[in-house]
Amino acid sequence: MEQKEIQQHKKFLAMAVQLAQENVGSGKGGPFGAVIVKDGQVLATGTNQVLSTQDPTMHAEVSAIRNACAKLKSFDLKDCVIYSSCEPCPMCLGAIYWARPKALYYAADQHTAARHGFDDKFIYDEFDLPPQERKIKAVRLLLQEQEEPFKAWTAKEDKVQY
Repeated sequence: MEQKEIQQHKKFLAMAVQLAQENVGSGKGGPFGAVIVKDGQVLATGTNQVLSTQDPTMHAEVSAIRNACAKLKSFDLKDCVIYSSCEPCPMCLGAIYWARPKALYYAADQHTAARHGFDDKFIYDEFDLPPQERKIKAVRLLLQEQEEPFKAWTAKEDKVQY
């Protein structure tokens, strides 16, 4: 990567960190910010708003993805780059993969976040357990019609694959 490209990435990453810093003072949520860039221009931003919305999914990356997708009128961010003030949690990483950006850059890592009270390790650990051993009870109940929505989707001729 050339020095000019690195400086460009650092500029947008610094914006995400600044959003995170400002968010701490706002009281809206935790110290997390995200910036989504397309063609060298800021397309959307997001901050953690868990406290102000009482929504545990309102993390910075999810907020930024929602804002960017609304602006583009698309669920696909394939030509975009996401900059996050911190390594994304499992939920945000999943959302990032579903949005399909071309790259993700982040500043602080998950160990830094853990030192400050934001430890996602317990979630990663849960992924490796069989459902019946997880902390939150997860039970599969079989229904005769359980596959019908999928069959309807498969048969749908005008579906948009995502």
